[in-house]
Amino acid sequence: MTKGEVFILGGAQTDFAANYAREGKGIFDLFRDVTEDAFEASGIEPKDVEAAHVGNFVAELFAGQGQLGGFLGHVHPDLSGVPASRHEAACASGSIAMLAASAEIEAGRYGLALVIGLELMRNVPGQRAAEHLGAAAWTGREANEARYLWPYMFSELADEYGERYGLDAAHLRAISENNFSNAKRNSRAQTRDWKITPEHFADNDEFNPPIEGCLRKSDCGQVTDGAAAIFLASREYAEAYARRRGISLDSIPRIKGWGHSTAPMLYRTKIEESRDSAYVFPHVRSAMMDSLKRAGMSDIYQVDGVEVHDCFSITEYMIIDHFGITPPGESWRAIEDGTIKLGGKLPVNPSGGLIGLGHPVGATGIRMALDSARQVTGDAGDYQVEGAQNFATFNVGGSATTSVSFVIGT
Repeated sequence: MTKGEVFILGGAQTDFAANYAREGKGIFDLFRDVTEDAFEASGIEPKDVEAAHVGNFVAELFAGQGQLGGFLGHVHPDLSGVPASRHEAACASGSIAMLAASAEIEAGRYGLALVIGLELMRNVPGQRAAEHLGAAAWTGREANEARYLWPYMFSELADEYGERYGLDAAHLRAISENNFSNAKRNSRAQTRDWKITPEHFADNDEFNPPIEGCLRKSDCGQVTDGAAAIFLASREYAEAYARRRGISLDSIPRIKGWGHSTAPMLYRTKIEESRDSAYVFPHVRSAMMDSLKRAGMSDIYQVDGVEVHDCFSITEYMIIDHFGITPPGESWRAIEDGTIKLGGKLPVNPSGGLIGLGHPVGATGIRMALDSARQVTGDAGDYQVEGAQNFATFNVGGSATTSVSFVIGT
């Protein structure tokens, strides 16, 4: 096996519009559905799986359930006994699970890993969901005055941008409008059938009510039930897989680069650490640049599109300049000139992102990677970026506490 090569052999994503609790289903149903769909989509047999990794944030709070790897043997008997690990890094849990699986493959421990991310979130009232998700901040130490902790925290990020560089809320609304528009093309998107008008992006308290601070409803990602699964493989296994399917190994996407950083938990500590930096979150920038560097790239425009963590519109705004799509503080340029649109110079979130597609927390990083793999194989359907050969991802946990980026290409 050639070290450093990790191939992506396909996977699956559940319909993010589904409300599992309303359908009388639970977290095991999510786990089973996405796993069975992944086997069917890829043509891989359960007996071939050598290891499994699960990304999940707070199943204990939303569903009262831990030990999620134990579900494998209930999906298929051939998965009984497969070594499984669970990984948690708030909204970056799925990406951390992918990093762990990749490391095992690179080390030669296993040739094929199944990576599953999932979150059941719509089974509790909205206020309780917000409280559960608040576990990704420092409980009792920050945002104690907030009703909705994460909109409050990211409204502070918007204020920080306003103080450092200036910020026009119209640019945030344009990000949301673009992501909702892209989601209309995605048959798995939570909001694909929503009736949305320009008033939903206006300063209209009826159609677009304030949530916390300067952020309104349209600025916020969705609370979603959902799961995503992906198969990661060594070169040796990928070669055998390609032979069985009569395809070229070069047509199979692989992870070309990765970056990972973890900053202090407290938002205010992060901000103080960045006072002398051109970037609000230097550690975010470093994770992105590490991913590009490991892929042999020096510039984000060497990829053909990006799937990024727009838990809020301001998060995507931050990611645009940190990725180098624009200089620091000038993300508005890429919004105004259409760079980030589908068909633009560098499309951002052609899937619809977290705002349009949905955000089942533990699944998000894996879903980004799966969408990127589909893009570079021409299998993204109505939201395909024409001619895509390389895609980048960026996944955040907490107030940019955990940062993970991948470059995926053929």
